[in-house]
Amino acid sequence: MLPLSLPSPSQGVWHLGAVPIRAYALCIITGVVAAVWLGERRWAARGGRQGEIGDVALWAVPFGLVGARAYHVATDHDLYFGAGKNAWAALEVWHGGLGIWGGIAGGAFGAWLACRRMGIRLPALADALAPTLLLAQSIGRWGNYFNQELFGRPTSKPWGLEIDLAHRPTGYEKYPTFHPTFLYESLWDLGGMAVVLWLDRRLRLGFGRCFALYVMVYCAGRGWIESLRIDTIELNDVAGLRWGVWMSIILFLLALTYFVLAGRRHPRPDSREPSVYADGRGPADGPSAEPVPESAHESDQGADDGASTGSPAQPSTS
Repeated sequence: MLPLSLPSPSQGVWHLGAVPIRAYALCIITGVVAAVWLGERRWAARGGRQGEIGDVALWAVPFGLVGARAYHVATDHDLYFGAGKNAWAALEVWHGGLGIWGGIAGGAFGAWLACRRMGIRLPALADALAPTLLLAQSIGRWGNYFNQELFGRPTSKPWGLEIDLAHRPTGYEKYPTFHPTFLYESLWDLGGMAVVLWLDRRLRLGFGRCFALYVMVYCAGRGWIESLRIDTIELNDVAGLRWGVWMSIILFLLALTYFVLAGRRHPRPDSREPSVYADGRGPADGPSAEPVPESAHESDQGADDGASTGSPAQPSTS
């Protein structure tokens, strides 16, 4: 062991009898639970009902996992298909292999289905959940640490991550330590969450602008972190850049465009949706439902917003 380096865990799976407990899955689950907890507080501060974020998660999480795995298999299909490969391994998600872009797309589709059933405005939900996604991603990234995967180029820095020989890519067997890109992204996501929470409170972001800000913040970090990676994928090199870098650039520009256009359409600081619910679908529209306080429709400021900004003490995603 080198005197100045970060050790990798000796194992990522523990057994309770015949039942395997995988650190990778625990990290993903912990991230989802933390995001739902913070999301419920932000949703209530914006005028939503308690418990609805958990209901949305029942739709978004399964679709997100399917989307994340499908994206990974599509962009790294040589691992599973072809001569000498086991196609059934494409279903073994517990070994790692979740593409974040597919996860976001699948989760968004599941959330959209839930919003249609529950009468929720999707932009309002997206704004409430935007920083919570960064929290979930920050926690979920530690699954890569336990799997010793998705690390960066070799480095001799004191924070270099020790990787066992069995996990080093071909051609890198002689290098003992690598950039801990999982840690870089985890810290970036926590800092990004704090920025999104602060700007949302200060600027009263609405109409999907908070979610657009989340996309910009995440892509800005993911772009440079992706450039450190050395794992190879089928779509690895497109015009000299990794596919993940191109995705970060494209999505950043799309999010920036939406952020600017939405800001021009709703320029006033207090220009927020009148309700987080579709017309006729809110809790006040039912015969026995209690009315939603008018103040809850305005902004996240006040005690409730303070809870939503509460803290950086706030899928393998590839």
